[in-house]
Amino acid sequence: MSRILALMWVAAGLLCVGTLHALPHTLSQSRKHPGAKPDPEFTERYFSQTVDHFNFNSMGNGTFDQRYLITEKYWKKGYGPIFFYTGNEGDIWEFALNSGFIMELAAQQNALVIFGEHRYYGRSLPFGKDSFNIPLVGLLTVEQALADYAVMITELKQQLAAPDCPVIVFGGSYGGMLSVYMRLKYPNIVAGALAASAPILSTAGLGDTRQFFRDVTADFENIATECRDAVRGAFHQLKELAECQDYSRIQSELALCHPPSSSQDIHQLNGLLRNAFTLMAMLDYPYSTSFMGNMPANPVKVACKTMLRGSDLLANLRDTAGIVYNSTGLLTCFDLYSLYVECADPTGCGLGFDSLAWDYQACTEIEMCYESNNLTDMFPPMAFTEKSRENYCSKRWGVVPRPGWLQIQFWGDALSTASNIIFSNGDLDPWANGGVRKSLSSSLIALNISGGAHHLDLRGHNEADPPSVTSVRKTESELIAQWVKMERRRLRE
Repeated sequence: MSRILALMWVAAGLLCVGTLHALPHTLSQSRKHPGAKPDPEFTERYFSQTVDHFNFNSMGNGTFDQRYLITEKYWKKGYGPIFFYTGNEGDIWEFALNSGFIMELAAQQNALVIFGEHRYYGRSLPFGKDSFNIPLVGLLTVEQALADYAVMITELKQQLAAPDCPVIVFGGSYGGMLSVYMRLKYPNIVAGALAASAPILSTAGLGDTRQFFRDVTADFENIATECRDAVRGAFHQLKELAECQDYSRIQSELALCHPPSSSQDIHQLNGLLRNAFTLMAMLDYPYSTSFMGNMPANPVKVACKTMLRGSDLLANLRDTAGIVYNSTGLLTCFDLYSLYVECADPTGCGLGFDSLAWDYQACTEIEMCYESNNLTDMFPPMAFTEKSRENYCSKRWGVVPRPGWLQIQFWGDALSTASNIIFSNGDLDPWANGGVRKSLSSSLIALNISGGAHHLDLRGHNEADPPSVTSVRKTESELIAQWVKMERRRLRE
C-alpha cells in the first residue's frame, strides 16, 4: 500500500487492536427498472407464442402471450426494412426507451421497428407466476428465445404483408449476443445484425476470468491512480474491521440497517459494494440517465471525486456507493440482503422475477465465472469458479451448468464463416473485452468507440456524445443500408 494511503488510514483513526481499517457504504438495487413511462410512438401488443418449440410431446405444446412493441411511424409499408430488437434480460420497455438510435435509423431508412420481449422476462411469462417453479423454468433457454423471435418475425411479416422486407436485428449486451446468434442460426430470416456490447466470448467461457473486474478498475484508474488506490484502501480498512469483528463500527460507518455478524455478511457487503462500481463503469455515459438506475453524467468521474474528497476513506466509499444506491438521498439505512442478492452472475442479477430468470440462465448456458482478486483489480478477493457455480446452481435450481455449450451451439470464437454482423464496443465498458474487438472479415466488422460506455451507440443522439460514437453510428447506418440493398437484390433473383 502506498504511504499516502497509510497516512489517510491513520488520519481516519480507524484502529482496532493496533491495526488499521475502515468501512464502506450502501446497498444494491435492482438492475432492472420496469415501469418506465411508455413511448407513445410504440404500440404494445401480444403474440401467441409456442411454449416449447422442440418437443411435440411435452407440456409445452400450448402457447403463451409474448409481448412486443411495434411502430410503423417511419415505415414505407411493404417495402422498407424491418428493424427487430432481440429483447434481453428485462422489461422490453426499458430497452425500447433507451435505444433511440434504432428509431433515428428507422426514420432515415423508412423501417418498421419491433422490440420483442424475451420469454420469462417482463410480462412474457409462459406459466404466469409459476414460471420459475422447477421444472417449468426449464423452458428458459437461449435456443427457445431465438426460436420465439424467428417465429414472431416470420408470422408478423405475413400479417403485415411484408414477406420481402429485409430484416435487421439489433441488441445490446445479452440482447446483442442474441442478435449475433439470430444471424448465425436463422440467416434465412435475418439479413444482418448489430450487436452492441455483446460479450459473446467471455460468456462462452473464453478469455481471462480476471478481465471483467480488471477493466472495471481500469475505468477508475484512468481518472486517477489515486482513485483506484483509495478504493482499494477503503476495502482494506473494511477487511481489517471485519477481522477484528468490529461489526457495530461497520454498521455505523456504512449506515447498515443491521450490524453484520458473520463472514457471510461481510462477503455480502463486499459484493454489494463491488456491484456499485460495476454499474458506474457500465453506465459511464456523458449525460445523466435513468437506465438501470439513476446515474449522474460521467458517474466514474463523480465517484472518483467523491473517493478523493478527504482522508476518511470509509465515509468516501459509503457516499460513492450511494451514487448508485441512494441517488434520491431518501434511504436512512441499507439492508444488505433485501437490496442486493448474490447469484450466478458475479456482476449482479438484480431483484424480482427478472433476476430469477437471469440467475437461471447464468446457471445453465451463460458462463460468467468472473473473479476479483485485489491484485489485477481494486476489489476484495472474491472467487467464483466452475465448482462454485456448480454447487450454487445445483442447490438453487437443481441443475448442473453446461460449460462450453455456447461454443458448441453458437460457434464461440470460430466466426469466420459468418457474415453481416457488426460488433460495437465502447472502451469504457467492462464487457467490451469479452466481445469481438477486431474485424474478422469484410462483413464481420468490429467498431470501437473511444469514450463509450455500455452500448452507447444504441442510445439516441445527445449533444454530449463523444465524436467517436457519432462516427460509429454513421458507419453502422451505411453498413445496414448496404445489407438491406443486398438482401433486396437477393430476393429479386
